[in-house]
Amino acid sequence: MVNDLLLKFPILVEVFIPSIIFLVVFSVSLVTRRIIFNRLSHWVRKVSMQMDDIILPTLKGPSLILCLMLSLYFALQFSRLPEHITQVMSKSILILGIISVVLALGNLLSGVIKFYTSRADSGLAVSSLTQNVAKIFVFSVGALIILNSLGVSITPILATLGVGGLAVALALQDTLANLFAGFHISVAKQIRVGDYIKLETGEEGYVVDFNWRSTKIKMLSNNLIFVPNDKINKLVLTNYYLPDKEMAVLVDLRVHYKSDLERVEVVTCEVAKSVMADCPGGVAYFEPFIRYHSFGDSGIKFTVILRAKEFVDQYLIKHEFIKRLQRRYIQEGINIPYPVRAINYAQEETV
Repeated sequence: MVNDLLLKFPILVEVFIPSIIFLVVFSVSLVTRRIIFNRLSHWVRKVSMQMDDIILPTLKGPSLILCLMLSLYFALQFSRLPEHITQVMSKSILILGIISVVLALGNLLSGVIKFYTSRADSGLAVSSLTQNVAKIFVFSVGALIILNSLGVSITPILATLGVGGLAVALALQDTLANLFAGFHISVAKQIRVGDYIKLETGEEGYVVDFNWRSTKIKMLSNNLIFVPNDKINKLVLTNYYLPDKEMAVLVDLRVHYKSDLERVEVVTCEVAKSVMADCPGGVAYFEPFIRYHSFGDSGIKFTVILRAKEFVDQYLIKHEFIKRLQRRYIQEGINIPYPVRAINYAQEETV
């Protein structure tokens, strides 16, 4: 009965049955995918909560492509399409599977690199350059596998790339110089994303990113500076986050020659300690101190040494310290002298 029906209506074999098989396999694949992802999510959360945000999102898209690929494969097995069309469809399914695996590996490798390099105990620099290079490597290998599966010999392609690479290298010297300088920045770890740096040319700010061509620096004024990687390697720069974010804050002052220097030291240190304890960005455990260092034109000069948690904290610390110190000096009767220049007329007349 069924055979007679199939012979009478061949379209059932050609269209209806493969479509039903496709829908059934696709539905089963989606349910299986959901179960696997639920268990994988539960396992990953036990191992690491942060890895949960990396592994699952990178596998969702490629796994959906795999479900589609399996459904097409089984539907194709029950179809009566011409042989040449079947071969084309099989090749397409194979390419689709390779693409899904390559996408999953590329996104997963990029996420893992970002995760491990952004950890506090990691000495590696995380940037778009390192992540993009990892993706390009995986995608290049995937492209060669696809070409090989299509019957295209990759040996001549590799040989052509080797010869053509020399010509490209000569034509793109500046670009390649910036590219390899970016790799050097990543490996040398002298500059990391998030560091506050100052170039010898005067530009300063936070390192936002470095890509294949330039290093992006965000100034305190919220402007962006793009410096070629090759220039960064050649310039003298100061990294205020190495070896540690904490830094000394120096405030130069002077008091009148008739001041009691012992009393000045005690009062100044008391004010500095209160600033360290109360001011955001101050290092509470640090003991501020002063050092007298020279006799100026109008007073005795000294420097107050405080400490900030990072570079930008120094501005608020200086602000609070100067306000509190000026108020306390007035209460204590300590005089901060105005700049004074005395002219000796008698001496001038003898010349």
